[in-house]
Amino acid sequence: MNLPLFPIWLIEVVGSALMIVLSFMCVSIARQLRGKDPDNVVWTYLLWVSYALAGFAISRSAGHFLKLLLQGTGFGTVWEVIRPYSGSINTLAFFVVASITLFFERIWKIYQQISKDRAELRKTHGELLFLNRELENLIAARTLELRTSERKYRRIFEVSLDLMAVVSPEGRLLDINPAGMQMLGVAGPGDTMSKYFQSSQDWESLLTALRKDGFTPDSEVQLCKHNKTTFNTIMNAAAEKDPDGNITSIQIMAKDISERKAMEQQLLLADKLASIGQLAAGIAHEINNPLGIILGYTQLLLRKDEEGSQIHADHKTIEKAARVCKTIISDLLSFARSAPTRKGTGHIHDAFKELLSVIQHQFELDGIEVTRDFDPDLPVMAMDEGKIKQVLMNLLMNAKQAIGKKGRIDISTRYDPEHSRAIITVRDSGCGIEGESLPRIFDPFFTTKPTGEGTGLGLSVSYGIVKDHGGDILVESEPGKGTTFTVILPVTFERIAKT
Repeated sequence: MNLPLFPIWLIEVVGSALMIVLSFMCVSIARQLRGKDPDNVVWTYLLWVSYALAGFAISRSAGHFLKLLLQGTGFGTVWEVIRPYSGSINTLAFFVVASITLFFERIWKIYQQISKDRAELRKTHGELLFLNRELENLIAARTLELRTSERKYRRIFEVSLDLMAVVSPEGRLLDINPAGMQMLGVAGPGDTMSKYFQSSQDWESLLTALRKDGFTPDSEVQLCKHNKTTFNTIMNAAAEKDPDGNITSIQIMAKDISERKAMEQQLLLADKLASIGQLAAGIAHEINNPLGIILGYTQLLLRKDEEGSQIHADHKTIEKAARVCKTIISDLLSFARSAPTRKGTGHIHDAFKELLSVIQHQFELDGIEVTRDFDPDLPVMAMDEGKIKQVLMNLLMNAKQAIGKKGRIDISTRYDPEHSRAIITVRDSGCGIEGESLPRIFDPFFTTKPTGEGTGLGLSVSYGIVKDHGGDILVESEPGKGTTFTVILPVTFERIAKT
């Protein structure tokens, strides 16, 4: 080896060694960077380039070492043979580096697009998270509104005094409010609603209307309670249907109008009484005068007749019939034109005691027991004592006639301070009143007594007196078990001067 070539040789050897060392350091650093961010395509590209450069460094350094070794040992001709292959390997290494660079240039564009898409996805993800939170807040708000609305309408459902029920098409109760349970006497859902219709035809008509129109207008329907007691209602219903038009549930609302019906009956009765009263007044006046003349002339004829003769007996019969007619006319006038009520202060118990002192003996002779249950808290009240005595006497005499011989009459009074009213009850153990006759007992001239034993005006007059006092008179009866009359009078304490 010539001395002047030594620095070149040194540079070749050291440079080749450093090339190998530095290339492997690049590979190490690239591996570390890729390990920290495996998805980053730049680090992947650098790693592959580092591998290619390391291969090139090894190929080139090995070629230099082999060249120096062969030339130094006198085998330069061998190197001339090997040199093309070493150059080819180096060229191939550079080709690999260039290919990697060109390949990753395309990958880089794709990576940039992916990064852009990733940024868009992250932005979209953020927007979705925001929208999701807003949707959750909206759902929470809507849920709260629905819950509030449900509580509000459930409260209306629960506190309504009318029947509200949800019923299946087969008639099974799905839900019913407390007023409905009390009205029908049911324990709750699960029972059959259709069986509480007094007429099965009403239920079928309701279903037919719902299938046709989807609803029913207000109509009067008679329902019955669990104990078979009937009552009148105003009912309407609406059907909920599926997309095919089949009924899935029925909403029913019903209002108990029994009290209203009773009030209507009382108004009709009052109107009837007023009409009959006007008619009776006119007839009574027309008949009363000629009847008085007949009775007067009959009495004149009786004075001239010989007692015990047939004509005297005939005139007596005429007089008796005329007096009966006179009594009927008097009752008609009393009914048609009752004297004005003159209220003073009095006590119901005193009125009863005075009446019983007069009729007690007669009742005992007929074997009728009279019991008293007077409320000591019942106060003195404003009333027309004479007319109230007429009402009480009429009730007692009706009870006696219903019993006939051997029975019992229970008299009771009760004070209701909450409503400030007196409740008077006269109950007998007589024959009772048939159901079809019960609604008519306050009608003028209606009587269940045999012909000649009553005019049918007593209860009508009593009804008018009680109404004139601002009260009410009720009746309950069961054939064969007796009748109960209940008189309800308001307890007032003002004194009205007699005029």
